Amino acid sequence: MEIFKAVYINEIFKISKKKKITAALIFSALSVIVLAIVVYSLNNFAGIRVTGSSEFSIMVLTILSYSIFPLFTTFICIDMFAGEFADHTIKFTLTGPASRIKVFLGKILAVATFIIGNLVFVMVLSVVASLFINRNIPNLFKILISYIMAFIPIFIFALVVILISNITKGTTSAFMLSIFIFLVFNGLNLVFPQIKSFLFTSTFDWYRLILGNYINFSKILRIFLILLGYGIMLIAAGYYLFEKKDI
Repeated sequence: MEIFKAVYINEIFKISKKKKITAALIFSALSVIVLAIVVYSLNNFAGIRVTGSSEFSIMVLTILSYSIFPLFTTFICIDMFAGEFADHTIKFTLTGPASRIKVFLGKILAVATFIIGNLVFVMVLSVVASLFINRNIPNLFKILISYIMAFIPIFIFALVVILISNITKGTTSAFMLSIFIFLVFNGLNLVFPQIKSFLFTSTFDWYRLILGNYINFSKILRIFLILLGYGIMLIAAGYYLFEKKDI
C-alpha cells in the first residue's frame, strides 16, 4: 500500500508540473466568466430569462462537459501514457519497486483526481457567479449531485483515451484518434438514437435525470451499471496493453 501511495503521489506531482493544468484552470475560469457575463446581460438588459439560480451552474457543466473537460482530460491522459512512452521517461517509473499494476492504477487515480479537481473548481466558480447573476441562493445539493454524476462519464472517456494511448505509438496519433472516437460516438448518438443508451458519450448529461420533479431511479441505475461495465472493461483492456507494452 505504501508503494502504491508513493506512485500516486509521484503521478500527482508530475501532473501538477504540467502547463496544461494551468491552461485547463484558465480556460475553465474564462468560460465561466464569459457565460456569466452573457447570462447577466441577457437577464438584466435584454429582458431574457436564460437561467435561474441553480440552472446557471448546470448550464456551465453541460457546456464544459462537451468541450473543456474532455479536451484537457485527453491532454493529461496522453501525456501520462503515450507521452511518457514516447520520451522514454516511463523507464524511471517502471524500473522502480512498484509493479506495473500499481503504476497503472496510480496513474488512473491521478487522472481521476485531476478530473475531480477541475469539476470542483468550475462548480465553485459557477456557484459564486450565479450569486451575482440572480442574487439568491442556488440549490447546492442538486448542483453537487450533478457534478458528482458528471465525473463518471468523463472518467470513462479518460479510460478510453488511456486505452488508445497504450495502442498508439505517438502522442499526436493518440490525440487525433481520441478526438475522432469522441466525435464519432457523439455522431452515433444523433444518427442511431436506438443505441444511444449504450454509448458512453450520451451519458455526459445524465445528471439531468435528477433535475426534474420526477426522478427515474431505475433509469439512473441502468445507466450507472452500463458505465460501470465500461469502466471494468476499459481498465482491464488498458492494463493488458500497458503490461505488454515495451519500454
